[in-house]
Amino acid sequence: MAAKSLYEAFSKSLIDELRRWGGMKPTGVSLRYMMEFGSKPTQKNLLISAQFLHKELAIRIARRAIELESLPYGLSEKPAVLKVRDWYLDSFRDLRSFSEIKDTNHELEFTQMIKMIKVRHNNVVPTMALGVQQLKKSLDPKIGYGDLDEIQQFLDRFYMSRIGIRMLIGQHVALHDPNPLPDCVGYIHTKMSPVDVARTASEDARAICLREYGSAPDVNIYGDPNFTFPYVPTHLYLIVFELVKNPLRAVQERFMDSDKVTPPIRIIVADGIEDVTIKVSDEGGGIPRSGLPKIFTYLYSTAKNPLDEQSDLRTANMATMAGYGYGLPISRLYARYFGGDLQIISMEGYGTDAYLHLSRLGDSQEPLP
Repeated sequence: MAAKSLYEAFSKSLIDELRRWGGMKPTGVSLRYMMEFGSKPTQKNLLISAQFLHKELAIRIARRAIELESLPYGLSEKPAVLKVRDWYLDSFRDLRSFSEIKDTNHELEFTQMIKMIKVRHNNVVPTMALGVQQLKKSLDPKIGYGDLDEIQQFLDRFYMSRIGIRMLIGQHVALHDPNPLPDCVGYIHTKMSPVDVARTASEDARAICLREYGSAPDVNIYGDPNFTFPYVPTHLYLIVFELVKNPLRAVQERFMDSDKVTPPIRIIVADGIEDVTIKVSDEGGGIPRSGLPKIFTYLYSTAKNPLDEQSDLRTANMATMAGYGYGLPISRLYARYFGGDLQIISMEGYGTDAYLHLSRLGDSQEPLP
């Protein structure tokens, strides 16, 4: 069955409204503001938050839906991308058909609705990855990845926007928890220990390596476990998991048949005035210099997308996502979302160092595409 165009699938009035909202400017929020505002989740504050999100989510979702319509090389027409476009349009319609939020009952209904939007978009990343694979199969082999910069930049904008949308929804929903964990303001842990999060993430990554290979290199962590700062633990977990998973595999494969002792992966957590920096070092052989620009692209991976084998989209999660080459570029977006960054430095023939910088100050605005 041929995919429906935008005007066939949705009413003209909705498309006109989409274009109007897509022309509005989104409003960035800082980690510090989210933390201060959320520290008093009174009914009045939850109402203000819902009223802000009612407008803000419509703007952000409209901007992405419009962009999904005009991608180069025919990416917009790929079946997987059309599916994502329809999710965005459905969510925009849900938000616009919800009336003005005036009281607590209405706010609770709105919160349930945006929770459903978040669930609807759970599989956007693997589905877009499938769309990119569908595009690669149909492209002229003469087109190099350097010529696909537009798609790379679009995906960076698209996924960064998605991180922001999910953070705003998740934060608002979590503020309704009647029994929040100590020192937690929604998704934000005001006294997060980066050493503890790194330990949990590296233990989980080691478990996967053990399952795949039967053994796994050790991971040694250096840093003060009592040092804490405000951050989103789920974001840090995803990044460190990715930064440890790749070296574990590289070191394991390099030393599997060797008589030498398998060297550990080393994680160092440094507490600076501006940044908290986490360095992950391995002796897995490194990456050739010519390959370094490719590690942050969405178009390079040769790994299989789990959706190729899975008819059930719901089973594709973050752990499988990393398996089709999106782990590093998306980890860098998570780092940049609150003003940090991620750099990879390689020593071919020896190993790789990853430097993850996280802003301690928490006052940088979301980078809004």
